[in-house]
Amino acid sequence: MSSTNTPTLADRIEDVLPQTQCTKCGYQGCRPYAEAIAAAQAGINQCPPGGAEGVARLAALTGQKVIPINPVNGMERPRAVAYIDEALCIGCTLCIQACPVDAIVGAAKQMHTIVPDLCTGCDLCVNPCPVDCIVMYPVTETTGWDAWSQPLADAARERHDFRAQRLRRDAEENDARLAAKAVAKMKAVDALDPATAADEAEKERKRAIIAAAMERARLKKEAAQQEQQQAPQDKAAKENKPE
Repeated sequence: MSSTNTPTLADRIEDVLPQTQCTKCGYQGCRPYAEAIAAAQAGINQCPPGGAEGVARLAALTGQKVIPINPVNGMERPRAVAYIDEALCIGCTLCIQACPVDAIVGAAKQMHTIVPDLCTGCDLCVNPCPVDCIVMYPVTETTGWDAWSQPLADAARERHDFRAQRLRRDAEENDARLAAKAVAKMKAVDALDPATAADEAEKERKRAIIAAAMERARLKKEAAQQEQQQAPQDKAAKENKPE
């Protein structure tokens, strides 16, 4: 949502997408796809889960003509839910990492399972599985929005956004731990009292390694902060671009 709380075109487009976060549109989720449509960088027919009705919704919102789903992105199909063969699961957690809506529960080296009511059918968990223990089972005969609903989309969107926030927080906390560890190591190295020239050279070598690691971490943090600051400006520029 924009800073003035007035929904932008990208906001309104995102609101009518099914929020499966399947990336079949060619973008890393429904929000990037919505922004691409708003910026006239993507067609309104790239969302197979939304199907023909989804295209009609987007056409009505953007003033474009209704067109068929682009087969390059896939075809409109019945909604499916992932299923894990628990006898084959090795607990690698790759499927958990791939799921955009936290619909898989389990732990490292422990059996995983799908929560059917939370699964959006995105099938992003299938390919990462190294033992091919995940299959997609159709759970509806209807397709597109007839197989989905706005409450399901809203719930999936909420889980996706919560997961994204959690991952960012985890990354920031991990970076902070590594930074504190590097500072402690540098203090330990600085406290060394070399007895020989060889010891002094070894001390400087360790200091150089730690200093390089700290500099990389600083540059990474700085780049992330610049990206966060630039994102609203880029978004505003796209939304204000004349059609």
